[in-house]
Amino acid sequence: MKENVERCGATAVMVEDAWGSAVDPHKVEEALMAHPDAKVLAFVHAETSTGAQSDARTLARLAHEHDCLVIADTVTSLGGSELRVDDWGLDAVYSGSQKCLSCTPGLSPVTFSERALEAIKNRKHKVQSWFLDLNLVLGYWGGEGKRSYHHTAPINALYGLHEALVILREEGIEQSWARHAKNHQALRAGIEAMGLAFIVKEGERLPQLNTVTIPEGVDDARVRARLLEEYSLEIGAGLGALAGKVWRIGLMGFASSRKNVLFCLGALDAVLGDLGAPIQRGVAVEAANRVYAG
Repeated sequence: MKENVERCGATAVMVEDAWGSAVDPHKVEEALMAHPDAKVLAFVHAETSTGAQSDARTLARLAHEHDCLVIADTVTSLGGSELRVDDWGLDAVYSGSQKCLSCTPGLSPVTFSERALEAIKNRKHKVQSWFLDLNLVLGYWGGEGKRSYHHTAPINALYGLHEALVILREEGIEQSWARHAKNHQALRAGIEAMGLAFIVKEGERLPQLNTVTIPEGVDDARVRARLLEEYSLEIGAGLGALAGKVWRIGLMGFASSRKNVLFCLGALDAVLGDLGAPIQRGVAVEAANRVYAG
């Protein structure tokens, strides 16, 4: 986001928190008060690198109180955790097709509020990127008889996204949120029974992206390599400040299932136990099953 802001010729005022923490609304409010000329508040709703989820509703309220539009990155949250674009007053929202929608990568669903559309339509200067000029894109999607050519749409990818959305609609969006939450709770029970911990505090954790601390003395890369080679199971490495300190376990979309939770816990138990890691062996799957039974 910072890179895009600067490439557009604007000034980015950063509000930073420790990796693994949600955005602090108090810091945001202080920044908005210190910069009354700010026009946009942009934030990531669900942070894939750390597994932290921020309070989008509160952040949007603060932005509007200070006459700012809201840009929200919902790449990881759409379909996996509660997201209410209109109710929360999110103005420009983008996501991705490949995460909790379980579609092929390559598409970015977007939506704009009336406030955002008004700002787009009343620009005084042309957008520096022809391809990303939303006035042109809006003309392309303007309806039969009024459409202007902008690009050739990726039809096959759009049909794939349509089918993914049909599947989500059949399940129900709130049921999907509940499924992701339940599987996270089961994974958490197993992880904590083993003696491992999460870096994100309770209440800010993403159900679909779980960052788990690596036990003392355990070789991060070796564990991930064995999981992949012996179980065809791939978990993510830590990024940035968390590199070598955590594993990132995704439970997104179709992959968020009881079968995958129990399989992951069993494989972790076996590999870590074989490597002599300081964990409680043979208890993770049972702990997860108690959550499902309860």
